[in-house]
Amino acid sequence: MSRKCELTGKSVMTGNNVSHANNKTKRRFLPNLVNVTLLSEALDQSIRLRVAASALRTVEHRGGLDAFLMKEKEANLSPKAADMRRKVAQKLAEKEAA
Repeated sequence: MSRKCELTGKSVMTGNNVSHANNKTKRRFLPNLVNVTLLSEALDQSIRLRVAASALRTVEHRGGLDAFLMKEKEANLSPKAADMRRKVAQKLAEKEAA
């Protein structure tokens, strides 16, 4: 399993440790990933995701998983999240048409 957020696609970054003597050694900045179960009201199911803590805060701020997916541009989402976004949009369109 890669160290990548399944909603936003945030992944590992690289940089340098810089000592007092200005020696530079490579290091990795790992995202703060959390295993969560988020509820989708439109799909009436819970979805298990491995999400960055910052993305989880954004989901809560925007009012839940469905609202987050609909407000976010599809280009900014990971492939799994983009697929979920299409399913949620389809369900919402079906409910609106009925």
